Amino acid sequence: MLLWFGCAAAVLLLGFLFRHPYFLQDVKYLLTKLNQRRRVWKFLQTNYLILDKFLERVQEQPQKPFIRFKEETFTYQHADVQSNKAARVFLQSEAVQKGDTVALFLQNEPLFLWLFLSLVKIGCSAAFLNYNIRSKSLLHCFNCSGAKTLVAAEELQDAVEEVLPSLLEQQVTVFILTDKCKLEGVQSFKDKMKQASSEPLPKELRSHLTLRSAAAYIYTSGTTGLPKAAVVSHGKLWVYGLIMALSGVTSEDVIYNSLPLYHGAGFIGVMGAIERGVTVVLRSKFSASQFWDDCRKYDITVVQYIGETMRYLCNQPQKLSDRNHKVRLALGNGLRADVWKNFLRRFGDVDIKEFYGATEGNLAFLNYSRKMGAVGRDNFLHKWCFPYALIKYNVEKGEPVRDSSGFCIEAAIGESGLLVSKISVTAPFAGYAGDLQQTEKKKLHDVFKKGDMYFNTGDLLRIDKEGFIYFQDRTGDTFRFSGHEGRIGMAAVTLREGQKFDSAAVFNQVRSFLPTYARPCFIRIQDSMDVTGTFKQLKVRLVKEGFNPNEIKDPLYFLDEKEKNYVPLTPDTFDLVITGKLKI
Repeated sequence: MLLWFGCAAAVLLLGFLFRHPYFLQDVKYLLTKLNQRRRVWKFLQTNYLILDKFLERVQEQPQKPFIRFKEETFTYQHADVQSNKAARVFLQSEAVQKGDTVALFLQNEPLFLWLFLSLVKIGCSAAFLNYNIRSKSLLHCFNCSGAKTLVAAEELQDAVEEVLPSLLEQQVTVFILTDKCKLEGVQSFKDKMKQASSEPLPKELRSHLTLRSAAAYIYTSGTTGLPKAAVVSHGKLWVYGLIMALSGVTSEDVIYNSLPLYHGAGFIGVMGAIERGVTVVLRSKFSASQFWDDCRKYDITVVQYIGETMRYLCNQPQKLSDRNHKVRLALGNGLRADVWKNFLRRFGDVDIKEFYGATEGNLAFLNYSRKMGAVGRDNFLHKWCFPYALIKYNVEKGEPVRDSSGFCIEAAIGESGLLVSKISVTAPFAGYAGDLQQTEKKKLHDVFKKGDMYFNTGDLLRIDKEGFIYFQDRTGDTFRFSGHEGRIGMAAVTLREGQKFDSAAVFNQVRSFLPTYARPCFIRIQDSMDVTGTFKQLKVRLVKEGFNPNEIKDPLYFLDEKEKNYVPLTPDTFDLVITGKLKI
């Protein structure tokens, strides 16, 4: 009888698993994630920072390589010593006080990390400035962080010099990472660092820090306006660090990171390395032609990516050595299904862990099932522990659809919906530094019941009948156009009565305020703007119409970098863009 019951139970279990083939994966992932949440909660109670984990690593494995950069290798102990020296420079300058923010303006290099660690050691936070920004955009990003000190790389000295009068007027202390600096009002940093003591810093200097304290300010890309400084707490750093563990990275791995450290996607790798105690091979900038050569040279086992970098790799000329590497895992986001398939066919059976998450967001998904194109899985257990939903969204009005009671409506299976995630003590939204208006704009109130509050990701996602989640689109003001990769922007503007379009002045304004990738490639001059009954702009029609001068009667202008101007968009120029003969 017992044998019969055992066989029957086994048959039922097999039947259940046949109907739900991802159940065991879902449970394993959720248990791992819940265990990580418990760890972070414990860290919260004891104020255990990721810096504390780093210092433990220094004691456990002082001579293990932490960062490899070009031909140099830096151990965990070396990183500790150098960050102590940098911290002493900040303290001795008397410009940096406990709790201050220091802005870092440099490309990927080990010193970026030494500076960040040094600031945490003395109880300060860092603002990671995008090294592509210039002029007024640079000043905007610096000012919204509340920083009073700027540290810039030697190769970015010209960019600093351009805004130096404004900085000095604000009594900002400016350091350049050189041994000597000839700029008046600017101090050198490296010479002071060489002379500084390497003795450990007293823990009392950071005794005021908690996991809710700001550790860094990481900026949004600014593709639909000026960049916003997302507040990244010390608790969020633990979330960054644990993504590597969740993806299966072990202490034996070697991570290749060619993504910018000023962005969350790149900084994840370093935080994960500290949590796992592994080596990171850092590259100043991504290079498609050198990527696999680096992987072979450094015996890389884990690579980080964004979708575009994978596409660039697939577009490289094929080589006999394409599969000659030790890479077993790729972690990143934004990978399209067609590029994913091509990558695996070309470079071998690499375990691709696609994830979804925003720097300022309070929710993340991970594709642990290797389903091409998906960013994660939807199941009731995950949703119960980490409440989120896809809600119906009116693209034309730019707002969620609400029912007669004023509450949001969940999107159906297979239907695109706006991803929102519940804001709570365990899933906080820290907002943007110095921008209360934008912070409040990201909060949705009374979503499913009176008084609840959700984070508006601004992203449209879709869930299929198997429970896989797919990224669909952003709800911003950029648009895709046929035959070209990525996104591109158009500005539709109206002129004041009697004013003429000054194309050269507009070009100079755009260049001063916006990094290259955020500059609108097209400008459309309109007599008036169509608006809704609540005076919101109707952008959907503009997106659909695109930039075809054969169909649009409004004046159209095209961004010509060579001419340093916005020039009239003619049918001939349009044809060159569409056929790909003119690259933009």
